[in-house]
Amino acid sequence: MNMLDNQPIERLILPFQRFASQEASGGILLLICTLIALIWSNIDLQSYEKIWETHLSIGLQDFMLDKSLHFWVNDALMAIFFFVVGLEIKRSLIAGELASVKQASLPVMAAIGGMLVPAGLYIAVNFGTEGVRGWGIPMATDIAFSLGILALLGSRAPLSLKVFLTAFAIVDDIGAVFVIALFYTESIAWMYVSLGGAIIISLTLLNILGVRNIFIFIILGII
Repeated sequence: MNMLDNQPIERLILPFQRFASQEASGGILLLICTLIALIWSNIDLQSYEKIWETHLSIGLQDFMLDKSLHFWVNDALMAIFFFVVGLEIKRSLIAGELASVKQASLPVMAAIGGMLVPAGLYIAVNFGTEGVRGWGIPMATDIAFSLGILALLGSRAPLSLKVFLTAFAIVDDIGAVFVIALFYTESIAWMYVSLGGAIIISLTLLNILGVRNIFIFIILGII
């Protein structure tokens, strides 16, 4: 009797399980959400912007994070995304396709070109206008869309292409962040920059010394 009762539930859940297990599912969801966002924002921009201002609260009474949905996506979920991508790049740098300078030089040079060429074209088109100040906008490659489109191809896309695009997009994003920090910010919080640099140096030294205590790395990573 229980087996019969569970069958309708299994028939309902099984397609979602199969979809989630496919490599292309992330890319498909990304494209669907993008299409919905484009249609929604063009039909009713006010309601579209309002939903991003919806506040989500996490924590206890004495320590509460009350931030907008826009914050949780940009500052929380994207941080996790780049952490996972960074781990994949580190694996490639240590024991993978980017372990040598010769192999790594191609995506690095491609990323530099991917920043300079769009910025140069933007300046050429907007030269002499007020809009020329936006030259840094087209510099960044959207890594989520790039990898999402590659995921749609599944096994038909060679691993070397995925590694190249991931490395290219990350180097490109790092360069774009530097441009934003140096040319588009009113002031740089040197205390936080120094703290971040000190933590990176500490993590590097711990690796060199052979420290393998995961909790030390977690604590420094959280900071």
